[in-house]
Amino acid sequence: MRAPVAMIGVGLLSWAGVAAATGGRANPEVLYGMLGPLTVAVASWLVVQRVYATNPVCVIGVLLAGMAIKLIFLAAYTFVMLRVLDVRPIPFVASFTCYFIALHHIEALFMRRLFTSEC
Repeated sequence: MRAPVAMIGVGLLSWAGVAAATGGRANPEVLYGMLGPLTVAVASWLVVQRVYATNPVCVIGVLLAGMAIKLIFLAAYTFVMLRVLDVRPIPFVASFTCYFIALHHIEALFMRRLFTSEC
């Protein structure tokens, strides 16, 4: 359960830092840019952790299916944010990109630890 807590903590602390540094001028776009990648990273980690505990052979299939699901979800999420909620594109896309990369890097580090813990 450490990985989701770490991802959520990093996301919230960095969002608070950016909000404080910009005087709130980047909000709510930075928050919205964090929520999509945070959701998929936490959900992906929970699914992979559960599958690895029950049947480690199936993890690669779950990761591949998860990639397709993430792609569809994040495309729809981005569409809704930019076209329906009409958030400012520059802060949203910058935030979304940074959080996507950072959170998936954290997830990869936790996966490496999970996969090598029994060696």
